[in-house]
Amino acid sequence: MKRSQPLVAALAFCAAMASAAEPMPFTQQAFDQLAHDGKPVVVDVSATWCPTCKAQKPIVERLSKQAAYQDVAILAVDFDADKAVLKQFKVAMQSTLIAFKGGHETGRSVGDTTPAGLEALFKKAAQ
Repeated sequence: MKRSQPLVAALAFCAAMASAAEPMPFTQQAFDQLAHDGKPVVVDVSATWCPTCKAQKPIVERLSKQAAYQDVAILAVDFDADKAVLKQFKVAMQSTLIAFKGGHETGRSVGDTTPAGLEALFKKAAQ
């Protein structure tokens, strides 16, 4: 029983972080828990050197603060460091955002920097 307490605490922390709609680093454990719970997720694949990613960031931040998307968890993937995650989700380039609901992909966007385009992706996760 005592051994499960740290796991429960870690999962509660991940859920709290995800529900706050603040981006958190991608972990398989967090993704799996959110999928199990049926939560909407946007996986944000970016690179620090990518101008398109930099243009997407404030749009994603604004969307995450809107009431309609406050339950969407944003999991950040580092394009240069997280190669296993890129392979898992079949991501070929940075500035890729993938929407999930209950662990199932519902939409994908590559290189889109328009508020309308990114909001359409968030809608696919939230619905």
